[in-house]
Amino acid sequence: MPTGMHLRDARQQLFDAAERVLLRDGPSGLTSRAVTDEAGCAKGVLHRHFTDFDTFLADLVLDRAARLETQASALRESAGTGTVADNLTDALNILFGPVPVAIIPLITFRDELRTRLRQSRPGGGIAILAQATNAISSYLADERVLGRVAADADIDALTLSLVGGGHLLFADRDPGPPSKDVVGKFVTAVIADAVQRRPA
Repeated sequence: MPTGMHLRDARQQLFDAAERVLLRDGPSGLTSRAVTDEAGCAKGVLHRHFTDFDTFLADLVLDRAARLETQASALRESAGTGTVADNLTDALNILFGPVPVAIIPLITFRDELRTRLRQSRPGGGIAILAQATNAISSYLADERVLGRVAADADIDALTLSLVGGGHLLFADRDPGPPSKDVVGKFVTAVIADAVQRRPA
């Protein structure tokens, strides 16, 4: 592998390479050598930009979690439009897309990575799930203010049900992710009581 290869925006190219390896080979296949091979650069390139591989992985997770903020904003902006069930269904399909779902087991199985993430930001140990939780909780709170979710609805319980159940739905991606109809039925069942009752 040539050592003089120049990578424009090396961090993002390494992140993108790691994402491809993770999706193809899973957490066990994600090594520094696999990442640099996938990026087409020398192994030393990664270590010029990151202290060690766990630092690289922590930055990768935080970078991908930050990308979910766009979806979180879009979900909040959808409050008061369409239906609550459709908005949540669309959000779950993105929040639990292939990359977030692949990153969750990576966090689960690497103790040092979880430690680095917790040091980086509150709740960082489960960065992807924390992002999904915040997005859904904020959205439901907005809909409650608008009267489309019951005033006495337990937002925390609804959020945990949607995030936990949503993760389980998407975690087994063989033969593929659940259909939109399957996700929609799940969402509708979880929020049925909260959206059918009128606020007090």
